[in-house]
Order: sequence, then C-alpha cells, then structure tokens
Amino acid sequence: MIFFRLSLKALAITAAAVAVTGAVLLLARPQPIESTVLGAAWECTQTAFILTSCAPRRQQAIPAVETSRKEALRATRG
Repeated sequence: MIFFRLSLKALAITAAAVAVTGAVLLLARPQPIESTVLGAAWECTQTAFILTSCAPRRQQAIPAVETSRKEALRATRG
C-alpha cells in the first residue's frame, strides 16, 4: 500500500511540475506590441507582461524581380 501511495504522489508532483513549466513557457514567450511613444520605426516585444524591449525596425530588401520591373519601366520612359 505504501508503494502505491508513493507512486500516486510522484505522479501528482510530476503533473504539477509539467503544468507549471508549460505556464511559464507560455508567459515567457515574447509577444509583439505596438509602441505609440516610439512610433512605427521601432519594433517592441513584451515578455511575461513585465520586460519590454524595443529595437529599430530593419529595412526590408526590395526583391530583385521588383527592381528589374522598375528598371524596365525607367528604360521605356526615358
């Protein structure tokens, strides 16, 4: 009987530890947020509703296909 109680206790502790770990991982995942103070040039993330970090947004590269189309249009106009 003692072995059976220890096994149930160990199972309950393991289940509780897994539940707590899952909750912590969900809260710790950075979430994108909008910063009205910094404006659109900044990208901010918030972790666990406590830590907020911001960095300047990176310029996105123009795809080569778009560049070649623009160059073709310039060549035909000018």
